[in-house]
Amino acid sequence: MTSRLGRGQRSTPALFVAPFFVLFVATLIVPIGYSLWMSLFREQATSGLGFGGTETLFVGAHNYLRALGDPSFHRGFLHIALYCLIYIPVMVGGALALALLVDSAMARAKRFFQLAYFLPHAVPGLIAAIIWGFLYTPGLSPVIDLLRALGVEWDFLGPDGVVFSMANAAAWQWIGYNMVIFYAALQAVPKETLEAATVDGAGQLRTALSVKLPMIRSSVVLTMLFTAVGAIQLFNEPEVLRSRSSAVSQDWSPVMYIYQAAFTEHDYGLAAAASLLLALLGAGLSFVITKLGNRWKEA
Repeated sequence: MTSRLGRGQRSTPALFVAPFFVLFVATLIVPIGYSLWMSLFREQATSGLGFGGTETLFVGAHNYLRALGDPSFHRGFLHIALYCLIYIPVMVGGALALALLVDSAMARAKRFFQLAYFLPHAVPGLIAAIIWGFLYTPGLSPVIDLLRALGVEWDFLGPDGVVFSMANAAAWQWIGYNMVIFYAALQAVPKETLEAATVDGAGQLRTALSVKLPMIRSSVVLTMLFTAVGAIQLFNEPEVLRSRSSAVSQDWSPVMYIYQAAFTEHDYGLAAAASLLLALLGAGLSFVITKLGNRWKEA
């Protein structure tokens, strides 16, 4: 009887965990394995005129070499690097500033401001990109008309401004979301610690920078990790602005390059290889940010 109960107790956790592993394998392991298999092959026409159908040829690492040697793929990563240099500091810094302001003792109507800051995230990303595309278009945008009335000329869709425009649209959508994460982390800061800082003569600003911020390092590192991995997958903003700006090409970002290869050129082997290379970059970024975050927490 005891042995039966023991087996039953051991099998119960497995029953609860099984759905997760089934979904994990079905939605992550299987697609990655299929992409890996596709990346090793190439479709080739059996006839030079294209009337004889196609055949699948095993090419090994050729698709990876094609992606790594393609200047368009390289330019996509350069664009993303510039985008990250603008977007990540603005988004993380803005979210932290808002969270600290809402958490301060002088703040009023905290629930209202939490909801107000979070509302932009409730707008679907594609819709938000379309809205900002409208606001960036000369002749349609009241923002451009206002700037011109003030004597300021700025081309939001030009080569010098389009990256800032994308970063602004993305930050507008995600600052409120990450502000909620930081605010929730700030609620876990012990009240005794804050009271001790106040007794020692620390003001609101000093308490925020020297007490609150160091105690939510884990949340900051996690947010930066998710933000960096999400940034390299940029697609909505450049895809929407592409129809309005000549500075945005069809392969402006790595994900747009993959989309172009798969759905325009029907080169699924190249698209699969580029996708796996992008996934490896994301894994590498995760490792680096996690290591730097651990050192920051230990410092």
